[in-house]
Amino acid sequence: MDQMVNFGGFLVAAILLNLTPGTDTMYIVSRSISQGKLAGLFSALGITAGVVVHTLLAAFGLSLILVQSAFLFNAIKILGALYLAYLGFQMIIAKKTANELKSLPKTNNKKIFLQGMITNVTNPKVALFFLAFLPQFIHTDATASPIPFILLGLTFTLTGGTWSLFTAYFSSLMTKKLRENSKIELLLSKMTGVVFIMMGVKLLNTKVSQ
Repeated sequence: MDQMVNFGGFLVAAILLNLTPGTDTMYIVSRSISQGKLAGLFSALGITAGVVVHTLLAAFGLSLILVQSAFLFNAIKILGALYLAYLGFQMIIAKKTANELKSLPKTNNKKIFLQGMITNVTNPKVALFFLAFLPQFIHTDATASPIPFILLGLTFTLTGGTWSLFTAYFSSLMTKKLRENSKIELLLSKMTGVVFIMMGVKLLNTKVSQ
């Protein structure tokens, strides 16, 4: 803790930042509304796992490479955008609803978890945020150690994960009645697909300077 500066201030800032709607929140809400509570919760857990990956990348300096290499940055950005577009098109062309696919819940939940993690990990804007935000709360003479980055990153992960799970649960709860109608559920799934594609387009507009 002595390697960190104003941990209380960091905690308040982390909570406020997590409460601010962003790409991850939109992703979780979209999943929860269209596919229900479990899909939302597993998406939230996947996003949270992605934040842990970014924490480790920032702690061990790999994110710095991403910032310094425009080619690598753009490559990851394009991969992330294509992946979101792929998920979106899959949902748009789907003929069955989530209720009709419940025969394989374990496989689907694992896939949803991995999809959430991949969408977060392939968003270079998250890596830039960690590099810009975390160092403000670390002593300059402690930057050679990954420990303060890891502690701050895990704190951010805990607050963000809690909020993500809360968001997933209540988003699904509020739209439960809608999903009980298979036609509306399929429509919500297609609308979520459109949202994912729009998120991919937005990701393509991310600049290295951000």
